[in-house]
Formats: sequence, C-alpha cells, structure tokens
Amino acid sequence: MSIHFNQFQFIPIHFNSFKFIRNHVNSFLFISMHQSPHYPGTGSFDEAGFGAGLGATVNLPMPGGCGDSEYIGLMQRVVVPIVRRFEPEMILVSCGFDAHRDDPLSGMHLSGAGYGELTRITDALASDLCGGRLALLLEGGYSESGLEEGMTAVLESLLDRGATAKRYLPEASPGSPLATLIATAARVHGSRHPDIGAP
Repeated sequence: MSIHFNQFQFIPIHFNSFKFIRNHVNSFLFISMHQSPHYPGTGSFDEAGFGAGLGATVNLPMPGGCGDSEYIGLMQRVVVPIVRRFEPEMILVSCGFDAHRDDPLSGMHLSGAGYGELTRITDALASDLCGGRLALLLEGGYSESGLEEGMTAVLESLLDRGATAKRYLPEASPGSPLATLIATAARVHGSRHPDIGAP
C-alpha cells in the first residue's frame, strides 16, 4: 500500500524540490500557496503535473499584499475540497513565517491569527481524514516578531485542539483578489475537483 502525503506551504516562496517526482506520480499531493511573482519564478497555476501525476500538484500563486482573508479563503474554498477528495494518509506542512506581515523579504500580510486559523483548518483535516497524522516542519522567516507571533499562534492552535472556535469565512466578493484566485484554481482543477469554491 502506498503512503499518501499531502504538503501545504504557508511560505511565500514556491518550493520546487522534488518537482520531477511530484509532477509524475499521483500518490503525493502537493499544494503550495505562495507569492507570485517572487523567487524562484516557478509555481504557476497551470503547473499541475503530467501524465499519472496530472492534478497532484496544486499551485496557488498569490499577488503581493495578500493576507489572512486570501490565505484562509483559499484554504477553505480550494485546499479543503481537494484534500478531502484525495484522502491523504498523512499531512506534512512546510510552515514558514516569511509570509508574516512583518517579514522584510516578502510582500505578504499574514497575521498571527491567520497562521493560527490555517493551522486549525489543517489540523481538523488531519483529524477527519488520516487519524490526526500531521507534521509541521519549520521553514523560513526573517522577522523576529513574525517568527514569534506566527510560531506562538501555530502552537496555541495545536494545543487548543478540540476547542470550539467561531469559524472565520472570508467573503469572496466579485472582483476581489480572493474571488479571482478561486476562479483561476477552478479553471485549472475544477474538472477533477468540482467542489472548488464551496465554503
């Protein structure tokens, strides 16, 4: 039996290691939310894999200036439906804090609360789909305040596992960056994942 992995990235840089493997196999789902344009210049929406691996790579490039609403909205309306259909046996998270609003090298605006909510959503997916098998791997971050606030929010979210929290559902109003990102993801992946866009 193959072990399915599902990797999310909270970092603004597209993670292009193991690109050949990701692009050609369907037992490893790779999802990346990253700033674009930004180094290294890869990770467009249309980079979705080849052959047996078509659709197992989900790139969600986001323009600079995106923050909690865009990240959380994409998680709820794009990532969650795709992951539920994939049914992973384990979830790996490249948890980087250079998307924090204080980071000097990116143009993203995630807050500590945003990191906490992303973690809560991911943890709930792991609990529902793969027996809670979730690993978060510390990635980058070049602001001490961003690292402190982000890491604290992630850890607190994990420690509060099971606590009832009011769900935050960002509005995807027509013409907004979030609505545009959802529509583009649906164009590329909607034939395989018709639930994209549903909150």
